[in-house]
Amino acid sequence: MTDLETRAAPTRAGALRRAAPALAGYVAVRALGLLALFLWSTARDKSAYTLLTARWDALWYVRVAELGYGYEVRLANGDVHSNLAFFPLLPWLERLVAAVSPLSYADGGFLVALVSSLAAAWGIFAVADRVYGRRAGVCAVLLWAVLPVGIVQSMAYSESLFTALAAWSLYAVLTGRWVTAGTLALFAGLTRPVGLAVVAAVWVTALTAFARERRATGASAQDTQNARDAPVVPDTPVAPVAPAVPVTPAVPQATAIPHTPAGPDTPVVPGVAAVTPVGTQAPPVPDTPPGPGTPEAPAGPGTPFRRILGMVLAPLGTAGYVLWVGHRTGKGPLGYLDVQAGWRNGFDGGWAFARFVADKFTSFPAALAGVGLIIGVASVVWLYVTGVRQRQPLPLLVYTGVVTALALCASSYFGSKPRLLLPAFPLLLPLALALARARIRSSAAVLGAAAVASALYGAFWLNGSGPP
Repeated sequence: MTDLETRAAPTRAGALRRAAPALAGYVAVRALGLLALFLWSTARDKSAYTLLTARWDALWYVRVAELGYGYEVRLANGDVHSNLAFFPLLPWLERLVAAVSPLSYADGGFLVALVSSLAAAWGIFAVADRVYGRRAGVCAVLLWAVLPVGIVQSMAYSESLFTALAAWSLYAVLTGRWVTAGTLALFAGLTRPVGLAVVAAVWVTALTAFARERRATGASAQDTQNARDAPVVPDTPVAPVAPAVPVTPAVPQATAIPHTPAGPDTPVVPGVAAVTPVGTQAPPVPDTPPGPGTPEAPAGPGTPFRRILGMVLAPLGTAGYVLWVGHRTGKGPLGYLDVQAGWRNGFDGGWAFARFVADKFTSFPAALAGVGLIIGVASVVWLYVTGVRQRQPLPLLVYTGVVTALALCASSYFGSKPRLLLPAFPLLLPLALALARARIRSSAAVLGAAAVASALYGAFWLNGSGPP
């Protein structure tokens, strides 16, 4: 083992120990969800494992892994559902697992989802811990686990894999690891179309860093120029020294007053700095986690080059697959949009979703669902605005904004919108911060109740309509 690896190993081990409570809580919540699904499915004579690995999108990913691209289904209304709509990283990993083990493609997808969900939970903790501290990090992970659609994190879907890549890419941006951030953004772009959100976070933050450094360089150069242009003040002649005044006999020294450490009620004299007596140790500064305004790691000599390299790497995954689909379909760079149109999916600014919600108010029972949808959308917007007011770091705001916009403004699959918002974990940070500031007993009660409700809803959901 090299010296570098020897030094890095304790750091990784320490990071894992720091995240251990969050990961343990996450495993417990997901185990509860899987247990509820198993019991509910058994009562209905269904296979819980089939619901997790061989239904809806999971089947499409398995077909890509098994047959490659080119499979499509033509519906009676003329729509064409092509498997080109599904990005390749998850099927590649399913194929890799099947190649090196006796597991099937579906088994591989389930294994990838389980491992990725743990990596995602760790990444979410790392981001929240850096921004708001360890306790908020634990709460953020548990909130992500107890989401009503949290069961998707354990399905052979790409949400867990994408969230893991996105979270660690954002953490790399926050810590100034630009090449790592760009590489993870590349893989996120090979996982889901919303990989554009990770690319945007890397690019906007990098460009902002360049602009900030340019302003700082300009200000430094201006200060230097001002110093050069300042007029030279001639030396003033020194006045003759006055005759010494006879020294008065010293007054007896007063008794020294013992030093009393300043407490919360001790008045502070303006303009007088606090002095620690010789031989007395200054009180330690508490270990406060970096706040929302904490800058990235200090820029070294090679930082601009690494930042540019990260920017170059970030969009290669999304751009590469989209261009390949355009070449395969013969429709150029916009060929992927035609593939999505075959699924009646697109981006219309939320107009179709607004009409979908409005149609719910045509009858009384459906109107309740319409009210619930409005409350849900308003809650998402409120959480994002709260994150802005709390001055979340720029990469988190950019990433969350793009994920939320793509999810809410898609023109189809309205029932999937909660699932599409699953990777937008920074939306949970305001709630995590509130729980972290509350008493432990209160936070545990809220999260425990939410975990039970999420487990029951997930079992009901997959045994019913399920996520399309």
